[in-house]
Amino acid sequence: MFGLDPFLLSLIGTVLLATFFPCHGDAVPVFRWLAIVVIAMMFFLQGARLSRKAVVDGLTAWRLHLMILCSTFVLFPLLGLALHAVMPGLLQNEVWLGVLFLCCLPSTVQSSIAFTSIGGGNVPAAVCAATASNVFGIFITPFLVGLVLARHGAQSGSVMDIVFQLLLPFVLGQILQPWIGDWAHRNKKLLSMTDRGSILIVVYTAFSDAVMQGLWHRLPVSQLGLIAVVDFLLLVCVLVITAFGSRLSGMPLRDEIAVVFCGSKKTLASGVPMANVLFPAASVGLIVLPLMIYHQIQLFVCAVLARKFAAMTKAKEAEQGAQSSPMVEG
Repeated sequence: MFGLDPFLLSLIGTVLLATFFPCHGDAVPVFRWLAIVVIAMMFFLQGARLSRKAVVDGLTAWRLHLMILCSTFVLFPLLGLALHAVMPGLLQNEVWLGVLFLCCLPSTVQSSIAFTSIGGGNVPAAVCAATASNVFGIFITPFLVGLVLARHGAQSGSVMDIVFQLLLPFVLGQILQPWIGDWAHRNKKLLSMTDRGSILIVVYTAFSDAVMQGLWHRLPVSQLGLIAVVDFLLLVCVLVITAFGSRLSGMPLRDEIAVVFCGSKKTLASGVPMANVLFPAASVGLIVLPLMIYHQIQLFVCAVLARKFAAMTKAKEAEQGAQSSPMVEG
């Protein structure tokens, strides 16, 4: 949990490959079309793997899920806009676009559930909440990106690109889920590798474009440190607000843990393909940098936090056990 995520290492390797051996010339349109195809396939398989029951169950514990969705799709964008308003010159324009894009993304699934489990939280609720976030994110994120970027003076991809590359494949996967869902679940590990391979192709294509446009000449090394600072501030603000918000609303500790971990995560797996659809090819490399850095920061910080929550959960269970034990009269 404390080391570098293996997938992040793969991403770093892909960025280095694109830096020293970017695709150019006749290879560029080939890789761009390949990226479009793998993105569509990825969202199709997401739809195929997601059971109807998981979608329905994700709507039952409405108060918990509403808080997580508000954190993911309301609190994050507001914080991103606030940070940009306070210090607009801290980051380059396209990097700020990347921070704002990060704020519009849905939550992760695997790490949200894993950290909730480690912390002793409400795992079934985390499963449903993370699933619901990803489903709604396919529809909400493009809409939010359009709103946020309109305030920022930028434009996102066309509605038809979003429909054909993201929504249509996902809906088609959902339609075919009764027939191919079992196969998708049986081959979850293989499909996970396919998903990650798809993301690496998109990252290589995006960074090749960015390198050919002079990415590393335009981005000083100091900007990477500043991106990490902004990402860390975002994460800490959300962690504090979700924790205190859960307590003020009277949620039990198990639900609070689910809210904190599901409400503070941002998905790299869906974020990179979405960026490829929503932004010009030459900008994608810079725009996904804040997301890649946030991905590692959230893993490290939440690993520490999960252990603290685990200790709190054990202490609370011990206290409840002592209170429920019969008093022995002398």
